[in-house]
Amino acid sequence: MNHIQPALDGMPEPDPDPTARPQSEDYETWIATVWPKFIEAAATGRTFTCFEIADTHQLPDPPNPQAHWGRLMTLLKDEGYVRTAGWACTNRPTAHHSGVRTWKGTRAAQQGRAA
Repeated sequence: MNHIQPALDGMPEPDPDPTARPQSEDYETWIATVWPKFIEAAATGRTFTCFEIADTHQLPDPPNPQAHWGRLMTLLKDEGYVRTAGWACTNRPTAHHSGVRTWKGTRAAQQGRAA
C-alpha cells in the first residue's frame, strides 16, 4: 500500500519533475504545434528518434502520449515526409534505454515536395 503525505497549508510545493513536459489539452492543437518541427527534421535528411525532436524543441506531450506520438509518426510516414531507418536505444530518461524506431526524412521531404 502506498502512503502519500498530504500537503498541508503553509507547506512548500514539491519541486516540479525536471523531465516532465507540459501536456496539450486537445489533439488538434498539439498536432499543429509539433508538426512543423518534425517537418523541419525530415527536411534535414538525418536519422532521428521521435523523442530527440520533442526534447530538442521542448515540445508538449499530446493528450494521450502512449498513442499519439506513434500516430504522429505514422501520419508523417503516410504523407511521405519520413521513412523508417532502423532502431536505436532511446535517451529518454524514463525509458531505460529501451529500443525505439528511428526515422529519416525522405528525398521528397528533403526537396520540399512531400505530401
